[in-house]
Amino acid sequence: ILDEKTKVISVASPNNPTGNTVTEQKIMELVNTGKIVMVDEAYFEFSNVTMANLVPNYSNLIVLRTFSKWAGLAGLRIGYGIFPTEIASYLMKIKQPYNVNVAAQAAALASLSDIEYLRGNVAKIVAERERLFNKLKELEWLKPYPSSANFILCSLHCHSERSEESLAKEIWRLLQKRGIFVRYFDSPRLRNYLRISVGKPEDTDALIEALKGMC
Repeated sequence: ILDEKTKVISVASPNNPTGNTVTEQKIMELVNTGKIVMVDEAYFEFSNVTMANLVPNYSNLIVLRTFSKWAGLAGLRIGYGIFPTEIASYLMKIKQPYNVNVAAQAAALASLSDIEYLRGNVAKIVAERERLFNKLKELEWLKPYPSSANFILCSLHCHSERSEESLAKEIWRLLQKRGIFVRYFDSPRLRNYLRISVGKPEDTDALIEALKGMC
């Protein structure tokens, strides 16, 4: 709910854990409220949907990105933002003097120097995402949702004597025993969902083989 107390509107696109992107029309509706709109594009490289080109035209639109996903630098806390000049100037006045550590800087520069290799990895992940999605669709008790990120969210609907409320957790534990790790959400709205990260083709094959016969 937007009111006079609202200072910043934060939108993730692609969203986590659903993997869906937000349309330019929706972002513009938020921008037109006059509030600062911050679009988190942590998974941009897997979707190629961005609002960065709009930033020069609006004084209240910010785009944030990270090296954590596409470059594999999670844990080093390195990323960047695309800001209107006025907001960027203000942030430079209040930021800490040493806000990015030396290791993160070195890793980011190394990533940029080998960017074509990393883009190739992203392309492989996107291709495997589509194969994984199609394989998951073949399982009658599992529904994968289209994703523009490097993961796929799935809802589980097992027509058996098992309690559907605990099905996702049970499948999560069974997969763990086989050395396969997916994301289980212990929250009411996502209790019957699993988020599956996209890996190598052999990872997809192992996952699908493990899921067969589980429900």
